[in-house]
Formats: sequence, structure tokens, C-alpha cells
Amino acid sequence: MESRLTFSAEDLAQTRFAVSPMWEVVTSYRLLREAHEPPLHRRWAAQVRPRLLSAGLHQGWLADLIPAQGYLADFLNPTPSGPFGELPAELAAIRATPPDQVRHDVGELRLSSARLTLLREEPAQALEKVAAEIETYWELALAPYWARIRQLLEADVFHRARQVAEHGSAFVLNELHESVRWDADTLHLIRRHCAPTRENAGRGLLLVPSAFVWPGVLTRAVAPEPPQLAYPARGTGTLWEPRAASSADAVAGVLGRSRALLLAELDTPASTTQLARHCGLSAAGVSQHLTALRNAGLVTAHRAGRSVLYARTAIADALLTA
Repeated sequence: MESRLTFSAEDLAQTRFAVSPMWEVVTSYRLLREAHEPPLHRRWAAQVRPRLLSAGLHQGWLADLIPAQGYLADFLNPTPSGPFGELPAELAAIRATPPDQVRHDVGELRLSSARLTLLREEPAQALEKVAAEIETYWELALAPYWARIRQLLEADVFHRARQVAEHGSAFVLNELHESVRWDADTLHLIRRHCAPTRENAGRGLLLVPSAFVWPGVLTRAVAPEPPQLAYPARGTGTLWEPRAASSADAVAGVLGRSRALLLAELDTPASTTQLARHCGLSAAGVSQHLTALRNAGLVTAHRAGRSVLYARTAIADALLTA
């Protein structure tokens, strides 16, 4: 089945790219619902799944709103106001979703549960609970990895922007995905049953790179907002590959051997206890080093249940791979 999204000169002028944290929430949660470990994201999923099970997020609000297949609630993906969206702003937009939109989306899900009933009857109250669960999911599943994911998504946006400047919008639209094709002022979406049209969406087009949407694409159409198309970001296949720490010895000369060792170990997020065990240091010593590294902007800390996970920042990645 093929759907078509027609374009006027005004629509092309309003076509833009944006990074959206909520698209990563939605696509990563759906990916984790698969029965088998996703090949591209196996390292990430192996770390995250136990946390979600422990927190009960496999059977909460997101489980009702993001089925494993088919339609998912459109209000979870508000339109980003700028090119690089932030989670707090998108959560504020979710909380402000008009009640009629909430009821429409719940109806489209064609499911029944106590949570969905509350969304229909008390949407404002229920949306607060949804937003709170999203914040918990973010801290457990995405925040420790966000520097790496965001770097991938931003690189895709910059690459596409350069392509537009060099080759034009039509070339870029044809390069997004095998199921997306541009021809004669029309965007053809192949094998899409619920695709946007100018009748069910607004002007322009919002293109959203995603680390977790592969192997397909996802769309959102809520008039009068612009239609959204989430597509696989370039380089997703290498997202979780270990990053070489070729300059660790040089960094040790500046930061000290222990702190350089900790940074190298943080290729994947880890707790103080895990770092102490892997690096042969005392937990107290690791804690002091992590505080110094955090103050310098080289690591971030994220609560995951009873533990705190530390992750390298993009600045630290640049130091270690220079």
C-alpha cells in the first residue's frame, strides 16, 4: 500500500529537521517490547531491560500507549519548537494536550484498560502520571546514553542540511529510507497504512532522525501541526560499538591514571561499585574521582532505581579519541 503527501512551494519552504527526545522514548520502548534482542541495540537492551522490569515499566502507562505493533498515541510526540528538542519542553507539551486529542488517540488504540479509561475520563490527571512515568523511563533507559545518542542524531541533521545546500530537498527526501520516495512534488510512502496526507495534517513536513526506529519509518499526522516522519539516523549500526580510547595515556598525564582509567571504563554507563570492581580501586576513591570528573563536565550522573549510573560526556569522548 502506498500513501502520498503532496507539496506546494509553501510546504517545501516549511520542511525542516528536528531532534526529538520523545521520538527516542517511543521508538526505544517499542523496540524493547520485541521478544528477541534487537541486533543493532543488543548491548543497550541487555543493560536496560533488567532496570525496566525492576521498575515495573513493562506494564505501565507506556505499555498501554505504545503497543508492540500498529498505532501509538500521537500525543506522545508533540511538535518540537526548534531543531534540537529538550525533554522538559516536550513533557510540558504532553501535559498540555487538549482533552479531545487525548480521547481521540485512546480511541484509535482500540484497547481497554483502567489506565486508558482514566485518560478518557480525567485526561489532565492521567497525563501527569504519563509524564512522570516517561521521566522514570528516561532516567533508566536513555539519560545515561543520551550524549552518545544525541551526537548521532545531530550529526545526521547536519549531514542532511549540507545535502540540501548541495543537492536540494528532493535529493534528501529520496535518501531518507527505501520506503520514502519523492516524485513530481509528491512524497510517496510505501507500505504505510496510516500515513499523513494534507487532509489530516498541516503544512510543511518535520523530519526526525531516530536511533531506534530502524528498520522502518514512523509517521504522525495531527492537524493543524505539520506531519512528522521519523526515519533511521545515519550510523545507527555503529552506535553501541566500543569507542577506542587511543589517547588514554596522554589524558592520564593531565587527569591522572585513575581518572583516565575511569573515563575509559565508562564506554558504557556504570555505577560506583561496578567501576571500583573493574578498575581495582576503592569505592570511596572512585566516588571522589567521579565527583571531580563530573564537576569538570566529563561525566554525568543518572539515578537508576537505588543506583546511580555514571556516563561519559561528548567532551570526554573527544578527549579519549583525539
